[in-house]
Amino acid sequence: MAAGSVISEAIRNAKARGRPALVGWVTAGFPQRETFLQQLAAVADVSDVVEIGVPFTDPMADGATIQRASRVALAQGTSLKWILAELAGPRPKLRAPLLLMSYLNPLLAYGLDRLPGDAFRAGVSGFIVPDLPFEECEDLRAALATRDLALVQLVTPVTPIERLQMLCAASSGFVYAVTMTGTTGKNVAVQEEVLEYFARVKRVSPLPVCAGFGIRSREQIERLAPHVDGVVVASALVEALERGEDPAAFLQSLR
Repeated sequence: MAAGSVISEAIRNAKARGRPALVGWVTAGFPQRETFLQQLAAVADVSDVVEIGVPFTDPMADGATIQRASRVALAQGTSLKWILAELAGPRPKLRAPLLLMSYLNPLLAYGLDRLPGDAFRAGVSGFIVPDLPFEECEDLRAALATRDLALVQLVTPVTPIERLQMLCAASSGFVYAVTMTGTTGKNVAVQEEVLEYFARVKRVSPLPVCAGFGIRSREQIERLAPHVDGVVVASALVEALERGEDPAAFLQSLR
């Protein structure tokens, strides 16, 4: 099976079991670089897909929580090169496929010629690049396609229907349906217009649709469950780590 396809399959399998897939988040190198693989294994044990955040100095889509985590990770020397080396080295076998969430600069600095092969060997199945417009993504899409790696596209509540159709058709792995305009971390109110937005996305998407930004509670997930295929939990998980909680236990509490 193509590396990117395992993401879609994992989400659909979770949905077939009567619940939305849980996409857990790990900021690589936070809170300590030394515990990255241990934390990743714990999150992967409870999640259906794991999104690994590549720390970056100017994270335009991230709110204060993930910005704090990125600063801590960067101060310890965490980089894309280090992340891929850690993932490619000795580590436990993970039950969930891995995505890297990275801004474009670290990918370009790494080199699009060697990124797909190194990512594939590290067990990465795809990428999310929030600051890369669709009109400028062809070079990265073509590079990732050499290893059948997914490039997940993002849509928002204000995406026009023609563009929504284009992005859903171009996405791979799943379609990331941002719950609101703005940055990550804010608590989203799951109102009727949000559910109508998810219905629009579901009507045109050939892939599973996952909701992300501001998802923090079991109550929110239960409200979203009939309307999406999966949910992304990121800032709330980082905050649980900041409180010294077990990330797996926190994610389990959302089931």
